[in-house]
Parts: sequence; C-alpha cells; structure tokens
Amino acid sequence: MPKTRTRGPGSTYSRVVPGASGRVLVVDDNKVIRQLIKVNLELEGFEVVTANDGAECLDVVGRVCPDAITLDVVMPRLDGFATAAQLRADPRTRDLPVAIVSACTQNEVETGIAAGVDAFVAKPFEPAELVRVVRRLVERKDRRDGWKGTPAGRGRG
Repeated sequence: MPKTRTRGPGSTYSRVVPGASGRVLVVDDNKVIRQLIKVNLELEGFEVVTANDGAECLDVVGRVCPDAITLDVVMPRLDGFATAAQLRADPRTRDLPVAIVSACTQNEVETGIAAGVDAFVAKPFEPAELVRVVRRLVERKDRRDGWKGTPAGRGRG
C-alpha cells in the first residue's frame, strides 16, 4: 500500500467526532501550544480546526464555521487583537465568541475588551479552565445562534 500524505498545507482539521460538543478554531503561532489546546479540547468532545495566525484565521473562518475561536495575542502578520477587531467588523462573524489565550496582562485584557473579546484564559492555562471557558462560549453561541443568520439549530447541515 503506497504511503499517503496525511497533512497538506493550511489548517489542520481534527478527526470528525460524532456528536461533537462544537467546533473550535484554535489560533496560535506556537505549534506546541496550538497542539496542547487542540488535544485538551478534543478530549472533551470538541472538533478542532487550527490556524497559525490571525491572517489565516480570517481566511478560514467562513469555510469552517466554528462555534468559538481561541486567539493568541502575539502572532506574526495579524495579532489577536487585530483579528478580533476584524471578526467583530464583519457581519458574518461579529457574534462569534472569541477567547484570548495569552498572558492576560491588565493591558491585554483592556485592549481585548475594546476589540470585542468575550473571554480570557491566562497562559500557562489549566486544561480544565480552558475547556470550561470554551464550553461556555459555545453554549452561548448555540443559544444566540446568530452566526450567518441561520435558523434555530447548528446551521451546518
């Protein structure tokens, strides 16, 4: 049997989890942190899609239709605050829940709130706290269900 390529360029998709708790777009330029967040969320039943930075996040968000996004702050090309601000400026993503996963200094929290961020998880994070914050954001989105103007329900088919 010939070898096949298991990973192409672009976003990394987790395996499809039947009955998943929701889809989360994890954005961090640090591969180890990205993988750590991904694994912790997958263990709790979330489907996870990853992006390397804010520019990639904005490129894929419409295609993957996440229920929530986690953003690092310091990233190349487009940082977490600029990404959050652009998500809020777009009618299709303005209601999408966003959590900053970073050092969470007072300045970062103030800047994040101004950019429309919904929650903050301080690095180094406790996996249980990360999962709790993401679950709360996904549940809030499900109640609001305003993404893309879909009727009640998940809206992804």
